[in-house]
Amino acid sequence: MFATPSPPLSLPSSRLPCTPPHLPFFKTPFTPTTRRFLHLSSSNFPTNTWKFSCFKHDESSLEYNVSGASKDMLPGEMLELETEQPNVKLNWVSNIKKVADAIFSTEPWAVPWTAKTILQVMLLWITSFWLVGSWIIPFVAHTAGFRKEYLTYRGQALYSLLTDIVEGVTGIAILKLCLSSFRPLSSDWFKFSFKGNWHFDVGLGCLMFPLVNRLSQVNLNLIPMPPPTPITVSNVEQSIVARDPMAMLLYAIVVSVCAPIWEEIVFRGFLLPSLTRYMPVWCSILVSSIAFALAHFNMQRMLPLVFLGMVMGTVFARSRNLLPSMLLHSLWNAFVFIDLMR
Repeated sequence: MFATPSPPLSLPSSRLPCTPPHLPFFKTPFTPTTRRFLHLSSSNFPTNTWKFSCFKHDESSLEYNVSGASKDMLPGEMLELETEQPNVKLNWVSNIKKVADAIFSTEPWAVPWTAKTILQVMLLWITSFWLVGSWIIPFVAHTAGFRKEYLTYRGQALYSLLTDIVEGVTGIAILKLCLSSFRPLSSDWFKFSFKGNWHFDVGLGCLMFPLVNRLSQVNLNLIPMPPPTPITVSNVEQSIVARDPMAMLLYAIVVSVCAPIWEEIVFRGFLLPSLTRYMPVWCSILVSSIAFALAHFNMQRMLPLVFLGMVMGTVFARSRNLLPSMLLHSLWNAFVFIDLMR
């Protein structure tokens, strides 16, 4: 996911000005008139022929055009100009660009649908998530004679697991239905594979967890968390306080298995690649990360979720494989869950 900066670039020796072999300057006598003429020629060296290019993937990011003017310069003056070329000052620009190219070195996806389909899928997914979790499941449970607030910790954990499964399956069904007219899709859509060199990227992503945790503290300083009440304390936290091992296991499955699968399929598997039809890959990573954070409806976690989404989006964009981002998402949720258990 993160590439090592390339070594400083140097100008190929074949591009450097040199003394013509047929004019050995240390043996050629110059008259005062000739020296004055050469001095005037060298002082009129056109500076606008020096070019700097940082958008080409060639061996050097520096291009120098010394044709024409170099013929009128003394060899000693040409060697002095060679030593004064600003390679050191401009090398960092090339290095930064090469690092960015390595991080986002991926071509946009071939997107057969338009923005209308993108909005349709996302709105239907959010609506179904809300309807299933807030209305349909509670209504079915109430009809069957169950009320969540009267269940035991284990009963509430099982209720949350079943709700999450129904929400995820409903979201995938909506996605499949909306994209049915565009099948078959290319092989890099919704790819899930154990093959590939993505393990190192996942490891680097895990090294970002302390920074995500630090951003959580910054976000809480900007937008403080409201004081907890019995109504706002989540069932997960109540279960952890009660130290019910079965309930904690069920919640661990919810946050570390189910949630990463559903969310990665929607935000990294569908939204991020779809946006590359209208914007660069790096911008698609940023926009999909903001949408990922907003979907959690928690302003106290906005900054860490955006950054986490960018990390997972970068891993996915480099591998075009949902497994690495799902694994990274799962590891982060497990890290947070274990932190709550302490």
